Amino acid sequence: MKKIITISMMVCAVVSVHAQQLTILDKSSREPVGNAAVYSKGGSPVLTNTKGVADISSMSSADSLYIKHPAYGLHVYAMEEIKSKDYKLLIAYRYVMIGEVIVAADKSEHAKEDVAYSAEIISKRQVEALNPQTSGDMLMNTGNVFVQKSQMGGSSPVLRGFEANKVLIVVDGVRMNNAIYRAGHLQNVITLDPNMLDRTEVIFGPSSVIYGSDALGGVMHFYTRKPVVRSDEKTEVSGNAFVRTSHASNEKTGHVDFNIGLKKLAFLTSVTFSDFGDLRAGNLRNPYDTAFGKRYFYVTQVNGVDTMMRNEDWNVQKYTGYSQMDLNEKILFRQGDKIIHLLNLQYSNSSNVPRYDRLTDMSGGNLRFAEWNYGPQKRLFGSYTLSLNTPEGKAFSHGTVILAWQDIDEERITRRFKNNNRTSQFEEVSVISVNADFLKKIGEKQQLNYGLEAVTNDVQSKAMTTDITTGTVTDAAERYPDGGSKMNSGAVYVAHQIKFSDKVILSEGLRYSLVTLESNWVDTAFFPFPFTSAKMNNGAVSGNVALVLMPCKGWRFNLLASTGFRAPNVDDMGKFFDSSPGNVVVPNPGLKPEYAWNGEIGVTKTINEMARMEVSYFYTVLTNAIVIKDFTFNGSDSVLYDGSMSRVQAAQNVNTAWIQGIAGAFTADFNEHFSMRSTVNWTYGRYEDLDNDTIVPMDHIPPMFGRTGLVYKTKNFEMEGYTLYNGWKRLKDYSPSGEDNQQYATVAGTPAWYTLNARAAYQFGKFVRLSVALENITDLHYRHFASGVSSPGRNLVVSLRTKF
Repeated sequence: MKKIITISMMVCAVVSVHAQQLTILDKSSREPVGNAAVYSKGGSPVLTNTKGVADISSMSSADSLYIKHPAYGLHVYAMEEIKSKDYKLLIAYRYVMIGEVIVAADKSEHAKEDVAYSAEIISKRQVEALNPQTSGDMLMNTGNVFVQKSQMGGSSPVLRGFEANKVLIVVDGVRMNNAIYRAGHLQNVITLDPNMLDRTEVIFGPSSVIYGSDALGGVMHFYTRKPVVRSDEKTEVSGNAFVRTSHASNEKTGHVDFNIGLKKLAFLTSVTFSDFGDLRAGNLRNPYDTAFGKRYFYVTQVNGVDTMMRNEDWNVQKYTGYSQMDLNEKILFRQGDKIIHLLNLQYSNSSNVPRYDRLTDMSGGNLRFAEWNYGPQKRLFGSYTLSLNTPEGKAFSHGTVILAWQDIDEERITRRFKNNNRTSQFEEVSVISVNADFLKKIGEKQQLNYGLEAVTNDVQSKAMTTDITTGTVTDAAERYPDGGSKMNSGAVYVAHQIKFSDKVILSEGLRYSLVTLESNWVDTAFFPFPFTSAKMNNGAVSGNVALVLMPCKGWRFNLLASTGFRAPNVDDMGKFFDSSPGNVVVPNPGLKPEYAWNGEIGVTKTINEMARMEVSYFYTVLTNAIVIKDFTFNGSDSVLYDGSMSRVQAAQNVNTAWIQGIAGAFTADFNEHFSMRSTVNWTYGRYEDLDNDTIVPMDHIPPMFGRTGLVYKTKNFEMEGYTLYNGWKRLKDYSPSGEDNQQYATVAGTPAWYTLNARAAYQFGKFVRLSVALENITDLHYRHFASGVSSPGRNLVVSLRTKF
């Protein structure tokens, strides 16, 4: 009898303990809410784990519990209500966040309102709701990042009028920008799988103190998901999978990821494959130019001969389709409470990606190219991260050391119409980097960040011409110096923040960077370069000072002065290529670094934690700004390139350039069910053309753009109606450099446009979620400024997700 009683008491105890496990889930998606603080009045908080579970055994005697999370607000539940809900609570996501954490500003955690930089944070939840095809589409849908596309397999983000090698891409603490990031339009951001992102932070404005060269317009820091160790004694296996199709591009995407968690060891594996057909543009055109964007002809071979074929549906942009595969593997080892080791492997590969804009170029009444492809875009990334948590340490409270290696293969494949010679240019870039970042807490109100960075780039460039009829292979002109190029950089930095009170926060920082570059030309048979080698050695000092003022409840003011720099890379100094029809860019070893001097002021008003209005103004001055301008080569202003006379241009330092802009946002949670978010951005940029004594437009400056959306959410269901919009980009505001792709616009520039869109998602039980979106409902034909491909027409997107 004693044994039976004892066993019964043990069972009751187990049941009781189990009953004290509180689970918190998102009301519409049923996703676990991690890092929510659960506490009783006057008690210490307990954080929910990655499963949304918190142990509240110590709070069993409390009358009520408080639940607080930046994205979900503050909730108070009576203990009786919690018991009646079987210790499972559903809470609604909020768009007006209080206490949201940002990391990218100085590589340590801060409440967003304590940071003077303007920033956009994209959570994993938002990515799943937006359901983007690529990371570029994800950025564009924020309404705060402009994205240019030369082809469907492309996305070139623009931050405050800066693009390509003037904005910095960082993934998991490692800079992606390498020595051949060009001044034109890039597509490297699409090699990052949006389905594996835990969060993305976009910092606007010069950020060179923390990140060094290239961070003139800002930084896009992508954080991929981390493996999760088990929360109890059992090995935990969990995962996600989805399939998606979209009508406009005949997309077929599949994704699967799974996490295996042991006590101290965890593995995270993911695979994503996407296949896109030719993109169909909208049919409703601006009456000002009804032919804009129509694809009348395309080239195919008939009996081995290039033939121009009439396109049966001119809205179908022939030769835009491609496919891509992304693989990710992470292994985490937790060595006690203070040391974590993380191995991070990423691989992205694609099919040939047609350069659609060039495939529409005309010459003498015929299409200019029969083939223009980016070869398979391959990115191999590996890093080892050591994280040290020593709160009582004398030198630092937290430290991170990252050793990384990247291998990037790029290829350009071109062939003129009715020309049997196919030219292939191959570039391979190998990057090795070391980052060491440390944080030291000084009392309760101060912290010191300091660190160092070392990066080396090795660039190899090759080229060949193949006769497609005979198979004969001959040498061709390389894009970059054929003798190879090396670019090395090293830097040290220190940043400090002091919180004088809850109302006044001061931050300042300083960085010194040294960048060296050496390029060598071996074969000058194709072009008689007046030099066989070129060297650069550039040092730069960057600094910032920022002040955040919160004088009274609901009001916040931020003042920021910052500098940035960008050292010329191999693409700036040593490139030989045709930037646009009739223009050819040649090397210029006389380049110097460009510097940005930035001032910014912002005001934020929050009303009862229910609505927030934000506006910021910035003014950036560039000295030694690098732009593409007319040049001479061996004393001539034109050269014969690829069979035609072309105007010579080169990257050059101009005296002064300036960019200014305004960004505004309104966010509101009207109640538990309805929320709204609206953004608008305006940018203006000019530079001094000393040769002609004129002021001319800067390239890459987008027109006014933004996004407005109204969200409805309830139990297991969420929907949004939203519009994306762009203003006119008049021809007089296009840069004369050719980088703005005037030839792919109308005779008056890029027309203004707006699209109407709707999305909805329903959660079936715990494991299945159906998402449906109808984009560009009116089937409008539109094109983003400087883009060479039109955006999707009416587009039905359907995806089915499951988790296990």
